[in-house]
Amino acid sequence: MLYFLQEKLIFMPTTLAHDYEYTFSKPFQEFNLFAEDGAQLNGLHFKAERPKGVILYFHGNAGDLSRWGEIASFFVDKQYDVIVMDYRKYGKSTGKLSEKVLYTDAQLFYDYSLQHYEEHEITVYGRSLGTGIATQIASVNKPNKLILETPYYSLVSLAKNRFSFLPIESLLKYKIPSHKFIQQVACAIVIFHGTDDRIVPYSSGKRLYESIPHSKKQMITINGGAHNNLIQFDAYLQNSTKVLE
Repeated sequence: MLYFLQEKLIFMPTTLAHDYEYTFSKPFQEFNLFAEDGAQLNGLHFKAERPKGVILYFHGNAGDLSRWGEIASFFVDKQYDVIVMDYRKYGKSTGKLSEKVLYTDAQLFYDYSLQHYEEHEITVYGRSLGTGIATQIASVNKPNKLILETPYYSLVSLAKNRFSFLPIESLLKYKIPSHKFIQQVACAIVIFHGTDDRIVPYSSGKRLYESIPHSKKQMITINGGAHNNLIQFDAYLQNSTKVLE
């Protein structure tokens, strides 16, 4: 059951009609990129008045851009442009999912960012599921910074924690080994994680932090923070402002 249902356990997309019209409080442009297999990948490009740079944002496993676009506004208020995509099967995006296409699709959006910004202006930001994708992208490119919110050591380690009685290594099609990707990330890395996270345990993020081979790293612990509420804590608000100065 785990083998056949794993996609439904990992990914929780909501879909949008092709003609759905986004409405946000910040200026934005909707755009689509197309993968080699013909999949259409929907994205939003938010614009700040005097941007310090751009944040390429990889979101969590639930919802679609109608929700994540609102969250992007937080960074526009910090004077950053934001580019955020919907994964395949999310929102208006189409195509068949696999671990490989998560990375190749993400690279399309990194390349889109490079068409509009210098690479030293790009901050890659991953949240929850998106932290593994963000780490992989940072490992094969040279962004200015990598920021991870509630990251995991690997999807395999998360699954082992939940299904310790099963042969996870052989069953899981989506492994997303963040701990391996992070060995090749040369830029500064910042991790935010809450101590009361019941989805991705704090210990998983701590273990990932400890695996980073260089000293340009910072782990910001949010005492009492859970998986989806770090933005409600002063420690996150104050430190995210410092990190994005």
